[in-house]
Amino acid sequence: MAKDWTTLPEGLPVPEDDGAADHLPGMRMPDLSLPSTAGSDINLNQPGTLVLYIYPRTGKPGEPLLPGWDDIPGARGCTPESCAFRDLNADIEKLGAHTHGLSAQSLEDQHEFAERVHLPYAILSDAQLELARALNLPTFETAGLTLYKRITLIARDGTIEKAFYPVFPPDGHAQDVVAWLGGMTNV
Repeated sequence: MAKDWTTLPEGLPVPEDDGAADHLPGMRMPDLSLPSTAGSDINLNQPGTLVLYIYPRTGKPGEPLLPGWDDIPGARGCTPESCAFRDLNADIEKLGAHTHGLSAQSLEDQHEFAERVHLPYAILSDAQLELARALNLPTFETAGLTLYKRITLIARDGTIEKAFYPVFPPDGHAQDVVAWLGGMTNV
């Protein structure tokens, strides 16, 4: 049975807030550069307002999901979330911010995905989970992989101002980010 990667199935388990992001507001983004689909590494500690949405992994058409993927709270929905950020990217930019997505997938996988869904911003590859270690970000393990739990960080001039966690449903999350940015002053 083929999966539709752009929509979420009914009845997905909702992730609970386990407090794993409570420490993030006020922290500095690490001086860390990661490979990106833009063709060069991108440093996460940068001036301006950064929206960094972090997701477990995107699916690929023709490849099965990882075993039990739909049973892991918050795992499913990376493609719908990314497409929502794509569709609202102009609104985010009008609010003075710029967007990047990030997962532990390879840069090759990130390129395939970004091209397939026509993302107007760079996707970063953190295959070594360097950001997770630097900020003590929440991860989970499945099928022999360590993956990020879904979280979005908003940093202004390198300081994290907001951590959206847990994120659910992922396909409506970009609108939450736009609303939050719209409420900020002096973005």
